[in-house]
Amino acid sequence: MAEAIQKVCVIGSGVMGSGIAAQIANAGVPVLLLDIPAKEGDNRSAIAEGAVAKMLKTEPAPFMSRGAAKLVETGNIEDDLDKVATCDWIVEAIIENLDIKRSLYEKLEEHRKKGAPVSSNTSSIPLAMLTEGRSDDFKKSFLITHFFNPPRYMRLIELVTSEHTSAAIVERVETVVDRTLGKSVVWAKDTPGFIANRIGTYWIQTGVNAAFDLGVSVEEADAIAGKPMGVPKTGIFGLVDLVGLDLQPHLMASLQSTLPKDDPYQAIARSEPLIEKLIADGFTGRKGKGGFFRMNKDGGKRTLEAIDLNTGEYHTAARPAVPVGPAAKGDLKMLVEAEGKYGEYAWTVLGNTVAYAALLVPEISDTIVGVDDAMKLGYNWKFGPFEWIDKLGADYVAKRLEEDGKPVPELLKLAAGKTFYRIEDGKRQYLGTDGEYHDIVRAEGVLLLEDIKRASKPLLRNSSAALWDIGDGVVCLEFTGKMNALDGEVMKLIGQAANLVAKDHKALVVYNEGSHFSAGANLGLALFAYNIAAYSEIEQLVAGGQMAYKALKYAPFPVVGAPAGMALGGGCEILLHCDAIQAHAELYVGLVECGVGLIPGWGGCGEMLDRWRKMPKMPNGPMPAVAKVFEIVSTATVSKSAANAKELGFLRPADGVTMNRDRLLYEAKQKALALAEGYTAPEPPEFRLPGPSGKAALMLAVSDFHNRGLATDYDVVVSDALATVLTGGDGDPVQPISENEMLALERKEFMTRLHDPRTLARIETMLETGKPLRN
Repeated sequence: MAEAIQKVCVIGSGVMGSGIAAQIANAGVPVLLLDIPAKEGDNRSAIAEGAVAKMLKTEPAPFMSRGAAKLVETGNIEDDLDKVATCDWIVEAIIENLDIKRSLYEKLEEHRKKGAPVSSNTSSIPLAMLTEGRSDDFKKSFLITHFFNPPRYMRLIELVTSEHTSAAIVERVETVVDRTLGKSVVWAKDTPGFIANRIGTYWIQTGVNAAFDLGVSVEEADAIAGKPMGVPKTGIFGLVDLVGLDLQPHLMASLQSTLPKDDPYQAIARSEPLIEKLIADGFTGRKGKGGFFRMNKDGGKRTLEAIDLNTGEYHTAARPAVPVGPAAKGDLKMLVEAEGKYGEYAWTVLGNTVAYAALLVPEISDTIVGVDDAMKLGYNWKFGPFEWIDKLGADYVAKRLEEDGKPVPELLKLAAGKTFYRIEDGKRQYLGTDGEYHDIVRAEGVLLLEDIKRASKPLLRNSSAALWDIGDGVVCLEFTGKMNALDGEVMKLIGQAANLVAKDHKALVVYNEGSHFSAGANLGLALFAYNIAAYSEIEQLVAGGQMAYKALKYAPFPVVGAPAGMALGGGCEILLHCDAIQAHAELYVGLVECGVGLIPGWGGCGEMLDRWRKMPKMPNGPMPAVAKVFEIVSTATVSKSAANAKELGFLRPADGVTMNRDRLLYEAKQKALALAEGYTAPEPPEFRLPGPSGKAALMLAVSDFHNRGLATDYDVVVSDALATVLTGGDGDPVQPISENEMLALERKEFMTRLHDPRTLARIETMLETGKPLRN
């Protein structure tokens, strides 16, 4: 087992360096953040301090909680470099200048702790050049750890080592970036641009060139080379705006100087006068005055504008009627075979990119898996280049390259009549450079439901959920509907699962591998029922959900929730009923029903009250917990991380947090097995609530918000319903209220709000626009 890293030094507090420091602090590891001394003022560490202060105001937030920021100590490299001796790992993230980096490494040789790893976050300078002239001991401890921006949210880290790097150092750094920082490691060769930026820069340059050459507008280019290809909606031009137009010339110059003269990138690297002018005039993208797109705020109205590549003038951005859009989603062949410039543009971008990727294996990565993973994790592509080829067909790609008069890479020839990936005996395999298929092997401690599903059949399944045996007596409940929304079918399967697990298994984990755990109740279904006045069916769904969740809570086996991404409304409520939670660090959980004119209806009110009254240092009496839950639920507060979810009470202090998404199911399973030993179900709670006087106090605060214009007329009505439930209705505050009585109050107030047309308006608006209606 690799020696633990207790403290890290990050040198360089720019966007990347400060972001890396924040992610290390997010993991609970103290950080020393150093930068050059400030040239003005008395505070010589002002640059590093300013970087931390800026991150506390930045959205999306680099820190998962304000507490994480307290783990960052700041300083400067002239006065505080000796402090690196207290650190177990040094990350260099300074300017991409070889001489400046080498000068820093010379100083680090004197101060660093013996055996402490030193890594560079360089994105373009080969490792061999960085360590030239350094001692053998320094070379043994040196490697490249290339994070992607923003470091908190991007899962990829490219690791690059040399023949000098110690195996123990490699294991130590790999362990901390994987298990502690939650990054997915892709091993890259010591070549210019490594993997993701080598291919990504070629893809961007190809897309920009083709748009100019074929007369394709920036809106059309991003509509074609975006969602239809499984690329984020930013497409190519939107991505350049995001990272900065001024970065592209530096990447181009770096690759031109380090790549072989016969590399295909050399042939396409070119500068456009329009882009040069944009950069010179400060139009560097989102961080500047705008770029290929800009937001015009004249007259108090925000209008997205796009640049005309021919004239350089801005116009209102169009939604191009690209004929290959919806029809070609997921059908790459239809996309590249579309008539006219759209199909030509699609093929130019896609065909050249996959050919370039095929040419670079094994130069940049030993396997195609490394290449595909790097592009999916680093650029958020849904498919990697070799998965693209499989969708088109290797023979088809080779034939079209030949028709274009372009060479067919040897790896593509090797795949003739085959696919780059296949399923064999329930295992996913990839085609190696040796022409043989090899199993994709997961790291120790990684358990993925996609592998389970590939090799087995569900224990139970319906249209909205499934139940899987994940081994060792543990069963996994998976939601399968759109956005993992919850409906009657989910509740039906939960009831069946409770019986099945109690009979034949030890524990249940609630988990899925969607982008989000659950968006909550199926609002479309509720709207349909509302429109046909099927109120009794809706009330049955509410009661059925309460029963299903209580069946999990009081089952004779432990239930562990394992959420990642959004867990909203009913998705939050199922977690509140679990015995324990093992959450991914990026958890956005909340009871958001008030935003659509409703209140939590599946037991969320009582469960949150029960949690808050047991919070450490919570004052005695019924009102403090009631007031806190009312504040959180009435404002539809959603956590910004798992750490923040603990602060809000959605997670208990003892609930676990997993940094690496791929390790979430395994760690949840281990928690479930630990709880199964001698498990007994919890006792139903009783509540002592403040009654009408407590409700009056809550509504006094709401009235103040309403008078200040911070709450709408209907917000007041919905808040009244929530306050009724949380304070126990009209009952005597002396008498305890049972859990079932709380559930009855929830159902009553939920259904009353559902009958109100103002709730209908909120639901319709949310479904149509994805935004709340402020009525």
